[in-house]
Amino acid sequence: MKVQANGISLEVEDSGGSGPAVLLVMGLGMQLIAWPEAFVQGLAGAGYRVLRHDNRDVGLSQYFDELPTPGLMWQALRQKMGLPVRAPYGLDDMARDALGLLDALGIEQAHVIGASMGGMIAQRMAIAEPTRVRSLVSVMSSSGARGLPEARQDVGLALLSRPPRQGGQAALVEHSLSLVRLIASPGYPFDEAATRERLAAALDRAYHPAGLVRQILAIGADTGVRDALLPRISSPTLVLHGDGDVLVPIECGRDTARRIPGARFEAIAGMGHDLPAGLLPVLLSHILPFFQAVDAGNPP
Repeated sequence: MKVQANGISLEVEDSGGSGPAVLLVMGLGMQLIAWPEAFVQGLAGAGYRVLRHDNRDVGLSQYFDELPTPGLMWQALRQKMGLPVRAPYGLDDMARDALGLLDALGIEQAHVIGASMGGMIAQRMAIAEPTRVRSLVSVMSSSGARGLPEARQDVGLALLSRPPRQGGQAALVEHSLSLVRLIASPGYPFDEAATRERLAAALDRAYHPAGLVRQILAIGADTGVRDALLPRISSPTLVLHGDGDVLVPIECGRDTARRIPGARFEAIAGMGHDLPAGLLPVLLSHILPFFQAVDAGNPP
């Protein structure tokens, strides 16, 4: 369904129910369907009302093609030089979108789980409106501090490589699959057939590469900015990060937890930068007791 949030149109899926709300915020260029159904059902089965949305500029949410978009490579060079990155919008705008979504649905407070860029947006939500974020779970994300380890070189090049202009959906699936293989969790089986199916389903639903560029710029513009604000977060916080992550190395997660007062850090053995089926029970085994403790008034 569509809702108007922060003055824009967002696509939302709502599991319903009267339990505490959990908002899932997905990462760079990813649609709400990237949250595995088994993960959503694991939360819903524990009594939570689960909300998923497409961030601005992806999926079925509003696009921002009318905004001037600086060249990605030039802005990446500015970032390497320690200069500010110029972006059409920021992660703080995307956080306001998510908070506006809660407003549109009449939800005063929610647990927020963010993956990768979604973790950065979730951090921004907790900075902007601390009373709205019942708890924060930052997964395979970063504080955005300068000097942290970066993506492995081949992974960074794959992320920034341009999608093919010819070959149709099959070529686009292969292009995406080449990156997914690189960042997959080394401790869990890689199901190539299922991954191809998911990538094709995402392309059938929506394909908007220009939005990906603007989101990359938003991440770059927040580098060296958000980290100084993390000590303001008062929401109970759990940081989960895989020891096999070659896109956002585990030191980025450790730094996030170190900067947020009282945050708990858990290293996940064998986890990379994805959500394979076998990993979901492990994540839920950390997240559900954390939520339950917060709901009971005894945050760990």
